[in-house]
Order: sequence, then structure tokens, then C-alpha cells
Amino acid sequence: MENNFKMVAKTLFGFEELLAKELTQLGALDVEVGVRNVSFVGDKGFMYKANLGLRTAIKILKPIRTFRVVTEQDIYDNVYKMQWENYLKPTGTLAIDATVNSEVFTHSLYIAQKTKDAIVDKFRNTTGVRPNVDLKFPDLKVNIHIDREKCTISLDSSGDSLHKRGYKTATNIAPINEVLAAGLIMHSGWDGQSDFMDPMCGSGTILVEAAMIACNIPPNLMRKEFAFERWEDWDVELFEKIETSLLSKTRDFHHKIMGYDKSPSAVTKAIENVKNAHLEEFISVKHEDFFKTRKGGSEKLHMLFNPPYGERLNIEMEDFYKSIGDTLKQNYPGTDAWLITSNLEALKCVGLRPSRKIKLFNAKLESRFVKYVMYEGSKKAKKQV
Repeated sequence: MENNFKMVAKTLFGFEELLAKELTQLGALDVEVGVRNVSFVGDKGFMYKANLGLRTAIKILKPIRTFRVVTEQDIYDNVYKMQWENYLKPTGTLAIDATVNSEVFTHSLYIAQKTKDAIVDKFRNTTGVRPNVDLKFPDLKVNIHIDREKCTISLDSSGDSLHKRGYKTATNIAPINEVLAAGLIMHSGWDGQSDFMDPMCGSGTILVEAAMIACNIPPNLMRKEFAFERWEDWDVELFEKIETSLLSKTRDFHHKIMGYDKSPSAVTKAIENVKNAHLEEFISVKHEDFFKTRKGGSEKLHMLFNPPYGERLNIEMEDFYKSIGDTLKQNYPGTDAWLITSNLEALKCVGLRPSRKIKLFNAKLESRFVKYVMYEGSKKAKKQV
């Protein structure tokens, strides 16, 4: 247990409890929920596992030092004191990422610059050689987080955001983030025990994330690289062992995952991304206008979609959302339908009462994730049974 250390997984607003549950199920210790983050304890192997296996995490950070800061000089002095030779060669490359919540320090780029200066000066003064900055492929990515007077220096074990799974080569006009898609499916409670549909599937992100959840496939298997692969203590054998262990826990899926889109180019992109993810046997994508479709069969259907918000598309939003409500009501009995939108005015035009409403953000847009239950027959008749 002496090899355990604290880590912080960053996530989207509203996904903290989902992430805490994921971490607990993976075997994390001391799981604590924060705002847009969850802290936990584990060893190096668990850090690899968290990066590979978490669906709702954006980054896994490894804090290495915390100190109090009042002036800019405090940042420089404390960073300079650290044993950077433990993490980076003098000839290596680094990148600094800063987030700041402070009345004194207001410019995150300046804080990142100050941190970089301290690390570079330390190497130059002690070895005569200095590391260079490489924003794309650094040997070490350092995160500095200032919350009022508390400053935390962490190593970023992920590198690129974990929403970049590696299967998406084609996107449409307003693609949904993979972490957001996975979190929505998890929030909706779908467990792979019924058919799943995204009737406005765009480039297929929700479909792919649903199939990976249904089959318990680790979401980040296809990533080209994690930042920890460039660390001094990188253990490829341990990583492969963790990967094999996660893959051994996949499960069978005996229902259908279906996607519709009325744009032929979106359908082409979705099919390409499904193929990249090697999930063709579970997902079918068709060129269909949702408003002209109806549910086939009497089996329960779980529907989840991200309709246009009107941000980038020139369509009459109120009519469009009214058509969503009409289509669900008339053509989709026996369906639990979930949708996310930031267009709260248009949402009122759906004309159905949501049974659940969750506040989330899609990028910077405040959104609502709502559930409509479409009963077989009338609701009144259902209650009398």
C-alpha cells in the first residue's frame, strides 16, 4: 500500500457522482467528490487503469506538491525548489497547463509562463542544459491549479483530453463530446437490457459510446498515446497486464443499437466511426428522417439524442421541437426517450411533461437533459392495469 498516491480525475459539471461510482467500481480507494472533479487513491497500475477504463473522466492528474501562494514570487520559488530531475531529463520537453480561481492571480497563461520559467531555470542552473517547451508532444505535461491561496502542482497522466478516444475520424457540424455522450447514457440508466436508438445520430458518437457501455469495452483502448507513456517510470508490462485484465471483463450484448439521420453525409460519417471502433456487429445506421419513422415491434425501446439547438443550423426551432413531441407521442409507444438541449424555450414546445430533468452543460452551453416516458396505450389505462 505504500506505493499508493492521491490522484484527481477531472470531469464535466453534473457528472461527478457518475465518475465517483465508476472509480469505486474500478477499485479506487478514498473516493471524494468535488466540483467537476473526483479525488481518489491508487497505485501506478490503477492510474493506467483509470485512464483506460473511465468513461466520464477528462483527465487524470497526479498531484506532487501543494503550497500557499500570495505573490507571483511564491509560485516561482516553490516550483524552483522541487526535484524536477525525478520527472524530466534536462534535455526533455515540457508543457504547462494552468487553471486559476483567484482575485490576485487572474491570468492563467502568465501563471503557466512563470511555472515554466522556474522549471527551466532550475535545470539550467544545476545542469547547464534546459528543457524545451513542446505543446503538442511533451515528455512531461505539468498542471498548475490555483484556488485562492492554495496552489497544487500535478503531473498530467493523460495528455490529450480523454474524450479523444481515437475512433472518431469523421465529424459533422456540431459533434457531441464523447465524455458527454457516455455520461448522458449513464445518467439515463440504460444498462444494455433493451434496444437503443439515437434518431438524430450525426457522426455516431452516442451510438459508439452506447455499444461500449453495453459490452463493457474500455473506452480508451484505441487512443494513440497517454502522457504517462513518456514518464521516467513508464512500465509497459504493467500497462499491458492492466489492458488484458480490462478486456477480460467485456460482456455479450443481445439487443440492437440503431441510428438514424436525415443527412446522407452524417450517415456516411457515422458508419465510418462505427467501423473505426470495430462495433459494426452491434450498431446499424440508416438514412431516415425521424419524423417519418415509427417504432417497430412491441419491445421496450431506449432512445437518447442530441437534437439541433439552433446554434448553428437555420431551422424553425419551435416547430422542430413540436414535431419531436408529436412523433414520440404518435409513433413511439413503449419508449423511454431522453434528449439534451440548450434551447430551453424550444424545449417547451415538445408538448410532453418530462418525468426527469437534469441540468448539464454541453461545452459552455447550459443545457437540460430530459426524459419522456411514452406508454403503450394511454397513461390512464396503464395505471388501471
